[in-house]
Amino acid sequence: MIDIDFLAWANMGVRWLHFIAGIAWIGASFYFVWLDNSLRANDRLAPGVAGDLWAVHGGGFYHNEKFLVAPPQLPKELHWFKWEAYTTWLSGFALLIIIYYVGAETYLIDRSKLDIGQGAAILIGLAALAGGWIMYDLLCKSPLARNQALLSGAWFALLIAATAFLTRVFTDKGAFMHVGAIIGTVMVANVFFVIIPNQKKTVAAMIAGEAPDAALGAAAKQRSVHNNYMTLPVLLIMISGHYPLLVSHQYNWLLLAGFSVAAVMIRHFFNLKHKGAMQPALAAGAATVFLATILAASVKPTAAIAVAPDEKVEDSVISVMMNRHCVSCHAAEPVDPLFAAPPGGLSLETLEAARKNAFGIRLQAVDGDIMPLGNATGMTQEERAMLGAWLDQQADDTP
Repeated sequence: MIDIDFLAWANMGVRWLHFIAGIAWIGASFYFVWLDNSLRANDRLAPGVAGDLWAVHGGGFYHNEKFLVAPPQLPKELHWFKWEAYTTWLSGFALLIIIYYVGAETYLIDRSKLDIGQGAAILIGLAALAGGWIMYDLLCKSPLARNQALLSGAWFALLIAATAFLTRVFTDKGAFMHVGAIIGTVMVANVFFVIIPNQKKTVAAMIAGEAPDAALGAAAKQRSVHNNYMTLPVLLIMISGHYPLLVSHQYNWLLLAGFSVAAVMIRHFFNLKHKGAMQPALAAGAATVFLATILAASVKPTAAIAVAPDEKVEDSVISVMMNRHCVSCHAAEPVDPLFAAPPGGLSLETLEAARKNAFGIRLQAVDGDIMPLGNATGMTQEERAMLGAWLDQQADDTP
C-alpha cells in the first residue's frame, strides 16, 4: 500500500500556484502603474489621448497610448487582467484553510492567549477578512476619500489595530498571516467589485454608442493605486514567518507598522521617479524608518527576558526538555497527527541533532517563541533561557 501524505503535497502544490499567480499579479500591477506614471503628453497625440510611451524590450519596439476616457471605437480584441488577482486570492485562501484552519490546533490557536476551539478560531479569522474589506470599502466611500492622505492614514490605523488584536488572539505567525490575508482580500476585492465592473460598464456604454462615464475610470484607478501601495507590506508578511525576531517580538505589531511605513515610502519613491519627480529625501526617509525599525526589533523588552542559569546546564536536563517540547513533531515518526514526517525533515530525538541545528533552534525557540507551534506544550521563558544557555555551552566547548 502506498503511503502518501496528501495534505503535505496539497500544501506544496497550492503554495507553488499561489507563488506563481502572485508573481503574475504583482508584475502586471507594477507594470501598469509604471506605464501610467511614465506616459507623457505631446503635440503629436491624437484627440482624446492623454499621453504615450515608446519602449524597447526583447528586441522589439512598443508604442503605448492612454486615452483620457476611452477610444472613439471599441477595438476587436481587448485584453483584460483579472485572473492573476483571482487565482492569487483563491490559492492563498486555500493555503489558509490547509495550514491554519485544518491545522488550527497546531498553527493558529495559542491557548496561553485565548482558550478557544477550532471552530471559534476559524470564525474569528473569516470575520477578520470580511470585516477588513467592509471597513476599507466604507472608508473609500466616505468623505475621507476626498483626501488621499487622510484616507490612507485611517486605513493604516485600522490595519495596525487589527494586527494588535490578532496577535493577542492567535499564534503570532497565524496573526501575521491573517493580516496579510486581510490586505490581500481587500486588494482582490478592489479588482472584483470595483475595477473590473467599472471597466465592464465602460465597455457596455461604448457598445451601446454612449459616452463612457469618466468617473468610472477614476474610481478604478484609485483602487488600483491603493493596491500598488499595499503590495510591498503583503510581501513582507509573506516572508515574515522565516524571521522569528520580527514575528515573535513582544511589540511585533508595532514593528510590522514600521516596516510597512518604510515599504509604502519605497513604493512612493519609485512612483514619483517614474513620473520624473524623484525625491532623494523620500528614499533617505524610507531607509531611516527601515533601519530604525530593525534597531527597535533588536532590543528585547526587559519583561520578555528570562535570566539564564549561572551553573552549567546538564545534557540530561535538555534531553528531558526536548522530549517534552520538540519530539512530538520533530521525530522520525511524529506523534502530532498533522505531520507524517518531521517538519523540514528535522528530527530532534538526539542531543547531537540539536547541536547540529543550534542556530535554527535558537532563532525559533530562544530568541523567538515560534516553537513549539502555538506553544502547545507550554514552554516557559525560563526553559527557553536554559536552552539558550545550553546552546552557548555547546559553542564554548567547540574546539
